[in-house]
Amino acid sequence: MIVALYPGSFDPVTNGHIDVASRASGLVDQLIIGVFASPPKRLLFTTGERVEMVSKALGHLPNVRVVSYANLTVDFAKEVGSRVIIRGLRVGSDFEREFDMALMNKKLSPDIETVCLMAAAEHQFISSSLLKEAAQGGGCIEAFVPKYVAAALREKLSPKEVSSS
Repeated sequence: MIVALYPGSFDPVTNGHIDVASRASGLVDQLIIGVFASPPKRLLFTTGERVEMVSKALGHLPNVRVVSYANLTVDFAKEVGSRVIIRGLRVGSDFEREFDMALMNKKLSPDIETVCLMAAAEHQFISSSLLKEAAQGGGCIEAFVPKYVAAALREKLSPKEVSSS
């Protein structure tokens, strides 16, 4: 049985993530989506919110399981019985970062392989960071994320009313 791990922060999950996960699920017996609990970047959504959004986005795929983790990705891969890490590549600049990560992971765990899937053309420019910027500016983001993610983004990014006492 081939088990693969698709790790990420998914802050928030995008149609590009969903595309890569859907395609990867067709290549393996079980795909674990690892939602990294504490990446070295500022997060908009809590770990629980991110797990919930990814679970909803991929709930139609019977061989996909979504879990959070907080340790090294290669250690988590071993915990879930995966010898394969799936990564998505959008643009050329992604390659350098992914290449470095794959080499580090290989050094840390020589028995784990990294497999990169190219993003579909219509998703190559979507990044969670750009998406958050567009949402914060009031841009129409429904083409890039599921409707419930767009609603969650608007809720998180809407100006909060301050009551005066």
